[in-house]
Amino acid sequence: MIITGEYIKLDSFLKAVNEADSGGTAKLLIVEGLVLVNGEPELRRGRKLRAGDMVTVSGRSYSVEVE
Repeated sequence: MIITGEYIKLDSFLKAVNEADSGGTAKLLIVEGLVLVNGEPELRRGRKLRAGDMVTVSGRSYSVEVE
């Protein structure tokens, strides 16, 4: 996914790639340990994702790229 700023927060990223339909759903995915960032479980929904980060959820992986 291409972002326009320096970073995007993890919960917003999950909504942007349609893995979560709301902030509440994103929070549940994160706190249940179902989201990996760069291969490691990430429990902070405010985690700042930057270019080069890889997010994996539900068996799908997304690369963070800057416009």
